Amino acid sequence: GINAEYGKMGGGLTGLAGAIAAVVYGGTQCLYTVEGGHRSIIFSRLGGLQDRVYKEGLNFRVPWLQKPIIYDIRATPRRITSPTGSKDLQTVNISLRVLSRPDPNNLPTICRRLGMDFNERVLPSIVNEILKSVVAQFNASQLITQRQLVSNMVREQLVDRARDFNIILEDVAITDLSFSAQYTAAVEAKQVAQQEAQRAAILVEKAVQERQQKIVQAEGEARAATLLGEAIATNPGYLKMRRITAAKNISGTVCRSNNKMFLNADSLFLNIRDTEGDETLFNLSKETGKIIKAAATMVTEEEVPLAEAAPEVAAVAPEEVAA
Repeated sequence: GINAEYGKMGGGLTGLAGAIAAVVYGGTQCLYTVEGGHRSIIFSRLGGLQDRVYKEGLNFRVPWLQKPIIYDIRATPRRITSPTGSKDLQTVNISLRVLSRPDPNNLPTICRRLGMDFNERVLPSIVNEILKSVVAQFNASQLITQRQLVSNMVREQLVDRARDFNIILEDVAITDLSFSAQYTAAVEAKQVAQQEAQRAAILVEKAVQERQQKIVQAEGEARAATLLGEAIATNPGYLKMRRITAAKNISGTVCRSNNKMFLNADSLFLNIRDTEGDETLFNLSKETGKIIKAAATMVTEEEVPLAEAAPEVAAVAPEEVAA
């Protein structure tokens, strides 16, 4: 009797443990979690794909009968490069960076038409299509100078085109724009030619300015020569005044020099023996004599007298020199 009682108790515990295990298994199979930034839809073995979209959190399903399909609705970056041709038939390589995500309200439609890899199915084809249609409207140079306009046109058309597939484009940007090696070399050669042309124009302008400067300088020298000739013709003493000024400058330079040298009247541009002196030369002879005397005292270390150093000067105007 005791063994029978224990047998009944053991069978009851086994049944309870099985029931608990069944409840736990059913609970884990009936519940599933949708992570943040995701959405889910349910595929039923009886009715097919349901139209309801389940949000983040803990959700219920019928085990074996229903299967959840979870989509990531966060923006995903993708870089697409497309070689295309410009309006002037130049080959252009454009790289486009696209941020795309599925429309959360149309996930059942996306699943029916495109599946889970909707980006790979749609984006490469529509990006190539839009890029070729937009780039063909511009020349190669305009693609560089009007890059913002090209980017805006590509973005607008690509957003509209992706909306047909229930795909939302958060951002579209041109990241790289390059041309063929031949076109790049041609552009560089053109720039070099333009710079050389500008340099040649500058040289021509400089030559014109120098020519004008020489003409003005020549006219000024001719005018000065004319005035000088008129001054000499009208006043013969002007030439003698110039001689005295030259002598004064030379003697001043000699006085400031540490070297000792012999100095005669000819070196000072003064022809003292000239008998054609006028009243102006006579009035200025005192000052000139002082200058000559200062220069003559530097001839030797023994302070040679002026009569020995410059006999021509001492013989003609001794009283002015002594003064």
